[in-house]
Amino acid sequence: MKIGFDAMGGDHAPVENVKGAVESLEMISGDIVLYGDESMIRNELSKYKHDSARIEIVHTTEVIENDDKPVKAIKSKSDSSMVVGLKALRKGDVDAFVSAGNTGALLAGGLFKVGRIKGIDRPAICTIYPTMEGASVLVDAGANAECKPRNLIEFAYMGSMYAEKILGIENPRVALVNIGAEETKGTPLYIETHQLLKQTELNFVGNVEGRDVPTGKVDVIVADGFTGNIILKLTEGVALSLVKGLKREIMKNTIGKIGGLLLKKNLGDFKKMLDYTEYGGAPLLGINGLVVKAHGSSNAKAFKNAIKYAQLGVQTNLVNEIKLKISGLTSDEIDSDVSE
Repeated sequence: MKIGFDAMGGDHAPVENVKGAVESLEMISGDIVLYGDESMIRNELSKYKHDSARIEIVHTTEVIENDDKPVKAIKSKSDSSMVVGLKALRKGDVDAFVSAGNTGALLAGGLFKVGRIKGIDRPAICTIYPTMEGASVLVDAGANAECKPRNLIEFAYMGSMYAEKILGIENPRVALVNIGAEETKGTPLYIETHQLLKQTELNFVGNVEGRDVPTGKVDVIVADGFTGNIILKLTEGVALSLVKGLKREIMKNTIGKIGGLLLKKNLGDFKKMLDYTEYGGAPLLGINGLVVKAHGSSNAKAFKNAIKYAQLGVQTNLVNEIKLKISGLTSDEIDSDVSE
């Protein structure tokens, strides 16, 4: 097995990328192919002891920047680390591809260079969402700002498959994000989607309000990308503020400091639960190959875990399982009037 990795994508490339790749070798059984500037990559690799036989370098001369226009960048920067890596995924030279680069470009590249799964109208970003009960999945987390009912139903199916295959949740509970639990709540999009989801084979448990999302009440949180991305970013902000606030209060006086020492392990476990680097990346579900989007500000730990989850996606045959599920749906379960 080979995991392709964009060594030039992200805010701290290639320093944290290469470090994360090296550290991941202790967690995975496969090999890694690094795409990017060879001299820069080798310079970083020289800092670490590693099995050089398990890391391959493919030299590329271009980088897609965060301020590049996605479609234009994919078409014009053909020798970028992202495009070359995606082409390798399409050809089967690697089994998955991980990048922390420009999200729009990665999505466009996945569509143009790898292609969609037949029957999928729009791919979606599916991210692991930490909850009080462990973890749920949030889909779509930002790929599609505007959606149709068909899209949300696709997201529900793909998110359910991800929860089952990657998180090991049997018969995952699927819910639609809404402003109320009643099925008559929300915009026309969500009202119609609710009725359609009731008719599917999914374990659809109805609407979930924002306040219940972090509780672990449901396993698959379905939303359009606009709403999903707000949920994700708001949660990250609240978690960061909460941790900083607790630390500030603990350090105010001697009693607080003593209490902090006594609770150090518990607070550490709580912080770890909220830490996105524990999960590393979010797959672009609906692409005809396993593409994983890592956070732009990822450090080595986040990259290491993104690579780990990419391997798990390959081992569980996630993409082919989604293909089989989508191909088996009837027109009553999902609208089929969108051209392929």
